[in-house]
Amino acid sequence: MTDYRTEQPTRDDIDATTGPLVLAFGTEWCGYCLAADRYVSAALADHPDVPVIGVEDGPGRPLGRSFRVKLWPTLIFLRDGTEVDRVVRPGNRAPLDEALAAITAAA
Repeated sequence: MTDYRTEQPTRDDIDATTGPLVLAFGTEWCGYCLAADRYVSAALADHPDVPVIGVEDGPGRPLGRSFRVKLWPTLIFLRDGTEVDRVVRPGNRAPLDEALAAITAAA
């Protein structure tokens, strides 16, 4: 299960990251997040070297607003601080695997 934290990095912190990174926006009580977790957890488990930051999202939360998150869960796949892909409410593993491949491929 994704650990959605209330403490959030700043957008500047995220933009300054190097390498692959996944931001997972949602909440622990969200039914859509719970339903998608079986796909999300399995896909992320296959890439233990990719850092994941779970972000508890909601109105007025600056990081989610800066990425224009509207629905949960939304996973943002970044490489060197730049968004490469995003997956919203995944219903299977395929889009997650594709996004992870995109951020972990050799540059």
